[in-house]
Amino acid sequence: MYSSIVFLIFFTIGTFMINICLADCDNLQDTCPAAPPEKQTIFINGLPCKNPSTISSPDFKTTKLTKPGDTKNYMRSSTKIVTASDFAGLNTLGLSIARTDLEVDGLVMPHFHPRASETFFVEKGTILAGFIDTKSNVFQDVLNEGDVIVFPKGLLHFCFNFGFDVATAFSVLNCQNPGVVSISGAMIEPDRDVDTLGRLVKSLISLSKHNMLERHSNYQNVTLPKFPGLLDG
Repeated sequence: MYSSIVFLIFFTIGTFMINICLADCDNLQDTCPAAPPEKQTIFINGLPCKNPSTISSPDFKTTKLTKPGDTKNYMRSSTKIVTASDFAGLNTLGLSIARTDLEVDGLVMPHFHPRASETFFVEKGTILAGFIDTKSNVFQDVLNEGDVIVFPKGLLHFCFNFGFDVATAFSVLNCQNPGVVSISGAMIEPDRDVDTLGRLVKSLISLSKHNMLERHSNYQNVTLPKFPGLLDG
């Protein structure tokens, strides 16, 4: 009987600790803006708070997403993620924010965030966005201004400018340090895989048209064709 009680106590504590590890830690005070890196004297899993006597309103405001990013690149796109390291007021809140800018035909290659899910809000333009599950099924749709899509944690997701003008989207991620893992560069060399990228874009557009035809029936997911060097493991 005694051993059963001891086991139950340890099992309960273990379960509680596992739940704690599944998300960012809750804040234990009203605010905890991150201390500037040059003033950090200890290294922890997260960021230490600045001196409470020095906290002020500017700690909770950022202008880092005010201006469009540089889209003069091969992908014709720019994504800026602001974490607690860049925006002190986010510290302990379990949040990051991001801005994505897409020129006409701009593409953000499939990537994932190992520590966060993402809500993606279209502020301007028309964007084709979606995610790929572990069975290579694609769930995507065309988003207009004001539309929102959710990208589940750890799944590859992407977006493509589906309109005839520049497009802008803002995101919120549920981790103050979501991380980014992209297949661009790691599995594709843009200068040598132009054809692969072109076929990927054409496939995404084709799948989008297929989804539109299914609008008046039950939604059905589709499967992304295999591209050598892209999704093959």
